[in-house]
Amino acid sequence: MANPQAAESAAALRMLPSTDELLTTPLARGMLAEVGRKRLTAIARTAIESIRKELVNEISAAAGRERIYSRESLMADASKQLEGLWKSSRANRIRKVINATGVVVHTNLGRAPLSDDAIRAVADAAAYCTLEYDVNAGKRGKRGVYVETLLSEVTGAEAALVVNNCAAAAFLVLAVFAKGGEVVLSRGELVEIGGDFRIPDVLKQSGAILREIGTTNRTKLSDYEKAIGDSTRLVMSVHPSNYRIVGFTEKPSRSALADLAHRKGILLYEDAGSGAMIDLADIGFDDEPVISRAISDGADIVTFSGDKLLGGSQAGLIVGRRELIEQVRKHPLYRALRVDKLIYAALEATLESYLREDSWRDIPVLRMLGSTKEDLEIRATAFAGRLGDAIGNTNHVSIEIIAGESVVGGGSSPAVGRPTALIALGHAVITADELEEKLRMAETPIIARIEKDAVLIDLRTVREDEEDRLLEGLKTVLRS
Repeated sequence: MANPQAAESAAALRMLPSTDELLTTPLARGMLAEVGRKRLTAIARTAIESIRKELVNEISAAAGRERIYSRESLMADASKQLEGLWKSSRANRIRKVINATGVVVHTNLGRAPLSDDAIRAVADAAAYCTLEYDVNAGKRGKRGVYVETLLSEVTGAEAALVVNNCAAAAFLVLAVFAKGGEVVLSRGELVEIGGDFRIPDVLKQSGAILREIGTTNRTKLSDYEKAIGDSTRLVMSVHPSNYRIVGFTEKPSRSALADLAHRKGILLYEDAGSGAMIDLADIGFDDEPVISRAISDGADIVTFSGDKLLGGSQAGLIVGRRELIEQVRKHPLYRALRVDKLIYAALEATLESYLREDSWRDIPVLRMLGSTKEDLEIRATAFAGRLGDAIGNTNHVSIEIIAGESVVGGGSSPAVGRPTALIALGHAVITADELEEKLRMAETPIIARIEKDAVLIDLRTVREDEEDRLLEGLKTVLRS
């Protein structure tokens, strides 16, 4: 006796389009220039195979029920699958998003947005450029000379060097100056910062030996002095970027540590973390070390990030005494950790803003952090009015201005929140989670946050020239 399911399956499978037929559809022809024939063919084969498996499973699961298959319906299914696979494969590419979270240094969204000057500098450097060419001499030059000069001017250090991130900078300094010897470090500074970057692990991998002193909350100058011995190479100080110990605490000043280290004939190395170039105390960041102060207080070598509070591109910046920086430069690891032309270009433009004393105006991170609650209330109220006009009369959507807080992010100043005005969006038909997902999946993804069943838009992290695109994205989602 014939198997009706098998017959139905075989008949449906015969109607599946071939790869060549799928590639001749208007959709596929429209995708060809963007995708390329070879890649589009591979995706088309995957789409048809996926439809084939769905057909077999569907027919098997629908025993006793009838569904009519046609060449047209299966071609439509395959085209939809083709488009979906292409979009899915492209979803993880690097592309622009609108950061409406209020998290200024958002690690997942690329940390610090570059200034307009830095963006232009990167675009110029993307072509042939003077990376290792001396225009004045007409011959090969030394890479990084200008950015190192700028770093020295901004920080007051004798010399500087750039590597690919702050973890690499710390590792390189420890490998050069402490391999085989001891590094004295307070237990309160044995931190983990970011994705499993643990200070004790970095020390171990560099070949240095950790000498823990003090307690989690209190370390005295006498603890350092007692720990320093013949095998000590460095006194290390680590800024605990992403946490705070409050209450019954004690630690010696940087200048006291420098005096002790120099009296003992060893170096003071500070891992300063976020890289504040200017004093941010007026906006609540009174615990972020200013790099120039670390140098003037006597630190021999200091490492910090380029893409946090400095507001530039990802890099590990090393500044300090000239002879020490030259030792780091000559280490074989430096070549493996050095940066490319785009990083140099972005850093040069960013540091120039500090030397012009235009950083509060030019550098997005500083401009965002400097925005007051009153500034943001004005922007939020005006934007909410525009949004209400754009979506028209609807009982489904609620728009409200509420008070809240923005955060620095990026492991910087966890105890500091900046007062802000939030646009709270509610929807009567879909949940906050569904609304957040729709915004995230928009043509230009809008990344927001959810609190108390409302989707929150914080304009602190939205540039004013992004507001029109944000409005269009919100209008499309809220009216759908």
